[in-house]
Amino acid sequence: MPAWAGPYNGSNDLRRPTIPTNVQSHERRTRDGIVTALVAYTSWGFLPIYFKWVEAVPALEVLAHRIVWAVPFGAVIIFARRQWPEVRRAVSHRRTLAMLGLAALFIAINWLVYISAVQRGQIFQASLGYYINPLMYVVIGVIVLREKLRKPQTAAVSLAAAGVAVLTVSGGEFPVISLTLAVSFTIYGVIRARVVVGGMPGLFIETLLLFPMSLAYLLWLMQSGQSWFAPDNPGMAGALVLAGPLTVVPLLCFALAARRLRLSTIGIMQFIAPTLQFLVGLAYGEDLTTPHAICFTLIWIAVFVFSWDAWRSTRVREPLPVTRPG
Repeated sequence: MPAWAGPYNGSNDLRRPTIPTNVQSHERRTRDGIVTALVAYTSWGFLPIYFKWVEAVPALEVLAHRIVWAVPFGAVIIFARRQWPEVRRAVSHRRTLAMLGLAALFIAINWLVYISAVQRGQIFQASLGYYINPLMYVVIGVIVLREKLRKPQTAAVSLAAAGVAVLTVSGGEFPVISLTLAVSFTIYGVIRARVVVGGMPGLFIETLLLFPMSLAYLLWLMQSGQSWFAPDNPGMAGALVLAGPLTVVPLLCFALAARRLRLSTIGIMQFIAPTLQFLVGLAYGEDLTTPHAICFTLIWIAVFVFSWDAWRSTRVREPLPVTRPG
């Protein structure tokens, strides 16, 4: 019987060639990874709709609810995934806990600026920040780690810088929001890369560290009669509770995807979120001026060059499919 044939079925016909189990497993993991990555990036892409929904609530109060309600939802996921030992190890290690505390500070800044930008009708600037973010990692590598840029990376960074310059000079609008989001998230990413803790346990500890101050602030708002979380407004109260799963679930999906996909695939798919945010901004009627259009065009070209270079270089370094445990 030929090597490609399956077991003989008792007739004159041979079954279809059987696919090795390890190939089937890899294909299934890749498929699952793409699905979970799409859920994560789509959720982040449409997140401005949620913040527009609760835009009557001050940004700082929304941030506090996001932190407070992320803790119980995160605890449920940690329990379901049996990751309490990893949480305990991280909390018991002083340096790890200190690093996560610093990371929590930068992610809180990032969240607050993002919420405020969306509520003030500056979704374009917010999406621009997350387009720039991957390029910021390249800049950090050059400045801090003395890395040398490849020609496509140099071109991508130059195009992005040109886009920001056009928006600043011709549009009269220095993209403070975009750069603040990009820089704060880049610093957050650099800190998290130096901490040996998983994505979900790490986020749980970060929100847990921010929890006391956030809860105290919400209680003060309630006592002073300024809180939007009130029994006579159950719709808004429910919407604010929803901030918890909207924070935790996309990160869980991303963590699952990151273990199943190539880094180059994740790197390219990360631009889904800012693209959807840009489209949401259009849907809400934000003014797309000529400087905005030129800036985004240059950024999109930079993103294409950056993604192509990342895909090509990863293909060279990783000729075989990469599967990660868990």
